[in-house]
Amino acid sequence: MVKISPLAGKQLPSADLVDIPALLAAYYDRKPDVAVATQRVAFGTSGHRGSPLHTSFNENHILAMCEAIARYRKAEGIDGPLFLGIDSHAVSAPAQRTALEVLAAHGIKVHIDQSGGYTPTPVISHAILAYNKGRTTGLADGIVVTPSHNPPSDGGFKYNPPHGGPADTAITKAIQDMANEFLANGLQDVQRLAYDTAIQHPCITKYDFVTPYVADLASVIDMEAIRAAGVKIGIDPLGGAAVGYWQRIVEQYGLNATIVSTEVDPQFGFMTADWDGQIRMDCSSPYAMARLISMGQKFDVAFANDTDADRHGIVAQPDGLMNPNHYLAVAIFYLYQNRSEWKKDLGIGKTLVSSSLIDRVAAELGRKLVEVPVGLKWFVPGLIDGSLGFGGEESAGATFLRRDGTVWTTDKDGLILSLLAAEITAKTGKNPSQHYHELIARLGTPYYQRIDAAATPEQKARLSKLSPEQYPGDTLAGEAITAKLTKAPGNGAAIGGLKVTTRDGWFAARPSGTEDVYKIYAESFKSPEHLKEIQEEAQTVINKVLSV
Repeated sequence: MVKISPLAGKQLPSADLVDIPALLAAYYDRKPDVAVATQRVAFGTSGHRGSPLHTSFNENHILAMCEAIARYRKAEGIDGPLFLGIDSHAVSAPAQRTALEVLAAHGIKVHIDQSGGYTPTPVISHAILAYNKGRTTGLADGIVVTPSHNPPSDGGFKYNPPHGGPADTAITKAIQDMANEFLANGLQDVQRLAYDTAIQHPCITKYDFVTPYVADLASVIDMEAIRAAGVKIGIDPLGGAAVGYWQRIVEQYGLNATIVSTEVDPQFGFMTADWDGQIRMDCSSPYAMARLISMGQKFDVAFANDTDADRHGIVAQPDGLMNPNHYLAVAIFYLYQNRSEWKKDLGIGKTLVSSSLIDRVAAELGRKLVEVPVGLKWFVPGLIDGSLGFGGEESAGATFLRRDGTVWTTDKDGLILSLLAAEITAKTGKNPSQHYHELIARLGTPYYQRIDAAATPEQKARLSKLSPEQYPGDTLAGEAITAKLTKAPGNGAAIGGLKVTTRDGWFAARPSGTEDVYKIYAESFKSPEHLKEIQEEAQTVINKVLSV
């Protein structure tokens, strides 16, 4: 049982907040040792993440990764502009300065925010796709400096190639390995200019990211319907990159919306602590979302985004904060019935650890379900070629096509998923929470939970190589097993673990890509007691594997 901190859902005392001067000093002063595994560049499902305080996200990491990206671009013939965005974490701005020193030394054309502000992950994806549309040469790519919803002491770094979405494992491995070689040889091969020289270099351009993205929103969301219905909306940017975007969206489209806070604070002292007493800008956590949840009754629908705005949290009555799986199912059910220009054979993309309620929605809609491993990168080809209308993850991240059936973004977009909740409310007269209860009345109630447990790198490696034979029985929690999967049925890619399914339940076990933990996801359509049976049987098998 997860132990909930007494600080969960409360603001922390100022003495418990991160020391920003110490954090920034550590970014520059601490030097990673590649002989220490935790200090190496390591790309998980969402780029490289770490903290200067743990010598896992420091100036040298950024120097090495940018040098590797510069060389990767040259080798691949990528010579268009590079769109560079940052979020509001304290070390994101210093990391951008470091990145510019290397990118300018290579003469790479870099576009940065014209006002020195923040740029959400989906806006970078949108900018890449908009620039590359109709081009076959001179293609653009991008970098986003963000650790997503991670604590204020963390930093993160993601690379998006010309398709606009997260880089696949072949690209990230090439960048990661090259970067670690640069670290090992003391950065001798890294080209670099002084920042004052780099920022004045003609290849560095100030760029208006906000206007084209905001102006284009009406091509993906029925903004006029939201305005005309007068839906009363509450918005909490959680002090993240979307702060400057939501105000423009509200003004430009005449929305009846209240932005409950525009505060930006690198300590994130305004946040309420997550379940373990740590600050995370996790818009799917009821503890981190306590402020907006407490205001929920004031609005028809309310929503928040994490720090780089690639995730969404929806607050609607009667449920308050919606479970991400529940909202994804509602969003899919609505979109595939209310996008008249979408092709009739568009598939529905889900990760294999997302709720099987989505499977049941797909079956009711008569649409093909495409189930892939964890990571939005697996949806990129289908979004680009128009074979997928929607791609979503259980961790509250998703994107979908424009109203005309063409690609919008190939990375998660928390802004459009938030606005979709308002569109659903405007056009149906019912909020997403009410739609969810109608869905489960027809399709069954899902009981879903994820459990995290500590695991060493060696144990994680064993878990990632699980085979169907290592789950010996033919039943799970009293039901006949219908499948034992180590490859995703939607694309045949390895899932890095094992998924076992029955008619009314399933579990999946996989190692984390960014932390020394493994995760067991499980779901039952029978009862909480049946869910617990599934979890216990799964845990028994996993423990045997890990204890070898």
